[in-house]
Amino acid sequence: MDGQVSQAIGGVDVARIRELRAREERAFARARPKSQKAAGHGLTGFLGGVPMHWMADWPMPFPMVVDEASGARLTDIDGNALDDFCLGDTGSMFGHSPAPVARAVRRQARRGLTYMLPSEDALELGSLLSDMFGLPFWQIATTASDANRFALRVARAVTGRDKILVFNGCYHGAVDETMVRLKDGKPVNRPGLAGEFRDLAKATRIVEFNDVAALERELAHGDVACVITEPVLTNSCMVLPDEGFHAALRAATRRHGTLLLIDETHTISTARGGYTAAHGLEPDLFVLGKPVAGGIPASVWGMSGAVAARWATYQAAKEPGHSGMGTTLSANPLQFAAMRATLEEVMTQDAYDHMEKLAARLEKGLGKVIARHRLPWHVARVGARVEFICGPGPLRNGGEAQAAHQPELEAAIHLALVNRGCLTAPFHNMMLISPATRKRQVDRLVGAFGEIAEALTA
Repeated sequence: MDGQVSQAIGGVDVARIRELRAREERAFARARPKSQKAAGHGLTGFLGGVPMHWMADWPMPFPMVVDEASGARLTDIDGNALDDFCLGDTGSMFGHSPAPVARAVRRQARRGLTYMLPSEDALELGSLLSDMFGLPFWQIATTASDANRFALRVARAVTGRDKILVFNGCYHGAVDETMVRLKDGKPVNRPGLAGEFRDLAKATRIVEFNDVAALERELAHGDVACVITEPVLTNSCMVLPDEGFHAALRAATRRHGTLLLIDETHTISTARGGYTAAHGLEPDLFVLGKPVAGGIPASVWGMSGAVAARWATYQAAKEPGHSGMGTTLSANPLQFAAMRATLEEVMTQDAYDHMEKLAARLEKGLGKVIARHRLPWHVARVGARVEFICGPGPLRNGGEAQAAHQPELEAAIHLALVNRGCLTAPFHNMMLISPATRKRQVDRLVGAFGEIAEALTA
């Protein structure tokens, strides 16, 4: 209409975004009649029509039903093959069904799946974890949520303090006390929490990532048992640490008698041993979930010798009873077998060298597309984990990351990539390079991204 001012999201006209989304939804449906039928009928009996409600959050008209996945390729029941850069949102970061893990799982399945006792694989696993991640004492859980929850319980026990500290925009699984955000500078419950009537900020202090002064101010209260953080904020738009931030964080926690928990569940993409090994971090507690057993549900949490000694003292003095830590199916022999195979044969230096090389190629290719189309976007990367962000960068904290998030634009791009044979993470433009990913797949993704950028800007 004459005189109408066009609206833009991420530097792209809103009408063009919506036209692209509508066009891609039609193409998606035409290519997937079996998935569409299954979504309408075959998933009957599941709440919301899906086995887990996250499956309904993908920006697709209906869930795509998977037939099989191998390496870095995934095929749906309609025969559409996709290059998989989502990889189960990190759970299959080393590729779908790595051969050593598949062999270990088959072997263990014939010998029992769970018996709440160690197996022969467990005899090797503890030293493998210590060698790779640097801490001397370990426990096995089933999810990173559980591992974080248990590690925080230990931190409270040994310090006698009741609070934790998180960074705005953090994500540490389903740990209640980490579900806090800053709103107008005040701590509040994270929006959208179901059935949560407690004020979670009573147990949690929160500051922006990279803000050392705010960190010092909150730790000075003397009531924080543990700072829990990823080395890089990854579950929003990616935020990298400022030069010297981790050294300042470690110094501040030590000065105030606060433990430091590093959650490497996503940043294990950085290197063998994670960001911690690559950058010489010195955590008191360490958590890794998702890919540590090659896709089998498993997690680990480790502690320093000093924390273990304090824990032993606490254990000797506390009243008898259930610790509140551990679940029946945690530390089962299937986890031991899969984790041992992953650590010994999958998470190799050669694998990481391959991942790093192709991730750098992807980062460069996406950056060139963004520059060519003069889009106000940027690319961020930590090892094999790459994100394109539909806003200027680099970002310094969770508040900036939230402001950079453009759900409508991102959903249209995601769906358009799916229709061009590339599957990326559904929530924050994340792409992973696995040991099975090939150069041609990276180049296809960059080419598809270029086509979409052209459609949005031509």
